[in-house]
Amino acid sequence: MLFSVREFEALARDRLPRYAYDFIAGGADDEVTVRANERAFARLRLLPRVLRGHAQRDLCTTLFGNEVTMPVVLSPTAFHRLADPQGEQATARAAAKAGTVMIASMASTVSIGDIAKAGGADLVLWFQAYIQSDIGITRTLIRRAEDAGCRALVVTVDSPVFGWRERDNRNGFHDLPPGMHCENMRDLTADGGVRDIEMVPGLSWDHIDRVVAMTDLPIVLKGVLHPADALTAVEHGVSGLFVSNHGGRQLDTVVAAIDAVADVAAAVDVPVLVDGGVRRGTDVVKALALGARAVGIGRPVLWGLAARGEEGVTEVLELLRAETDRAFAFCGCASVDHVARDLVREVRC
Repeated sequence: MLFSVREFEALARDRLPRYAYDFIAGGADDEVTVRANERAFARLRLLPRVLRGHAQRDLCTTLFGNEVTMPVVLSPTAFHRLADPQGEQATARAAAKAGTVMIASMASTVSIGDIAKAGGADLVLWFQAYIQSDIGITRTLIRRAEDAGCRALVVTVDSPVFGWRERDNRNGFHDLPPGMHCENMRDLTADGGVRDIEMVPGLSWDHIDRVVAMTDLPIVLKGVLHPADALTAVEHGVSGLFVSNHGGRQLDTVVAAIDAVADVAAAVDVPVLVDGGVRRGTDVVKALALGARAVGIGRPVLWGLAARGEEGVTEVLELLRAETDRAFAFCGCASVDHVARDLVREVRC
């Protein structure tokens, strides 16, 4: 039995080839932001309330009309088949069992349709997309997501170019192993092959307008850190914001995601989520206190998948559920709506 997310990381490190572990764990340049994401949570200390008499706590919340059993969702992460042969299908089954959202990456090694089938009717599935320079490709991907039953579209906007990842360069990891592909990009070339995902340096708010016009799905912008961008996003019709620095994998030395949440949440009147560095249930409570509706986890999902497949992802999610519930009890919170700003203080450490 494993007792923490960190123990899953250690087991995943032992079981994965070096290149695969480094791809999951690594970040851009000196990985300053990778470390900062976790350290920022350590600077935040809880100031619990007592004698509130909540024998049972309710962790459920609603995200864009989707009822979930806890304020923890699965952030989009690429290449799950690097961690387990079942890949995103195993992850989908675990997410469905946990009663929470899986955000499937555009760079999944299983197609969005097959992910949806694996998760079944119980899976709350969203799709993450990078807008492509050929807007027709983006439109096709959105239609595939809609056909698969996805309930929201998460558009990542923090990646105009690829980050410089020195671990991947040292390992020579630039292509997926034989037999593994970005399956959502299949049948998008003239010969019916798999198209490469491209980053678009010229990405602008005009692109967001075009995507908003393409679909009735709620659109969540992922990668927003500045409150001014948050305000502009709402003006352009997005339904929510995902405060994120891409797990420290794109621009190094940017602020820790949790440090940007309060200002973004205060600037807008739409749901705000955050990911980056969440490793404990206490981190979940801190994020909620600062204004997030829910947190996303990325690397912990892949560590669980690498350690024990579908069951490993389930165990990671249930660990975080139990830790969050326990933190609610200690802090005197009956529900997500009772997690208040005064529960958190920042200290120098």
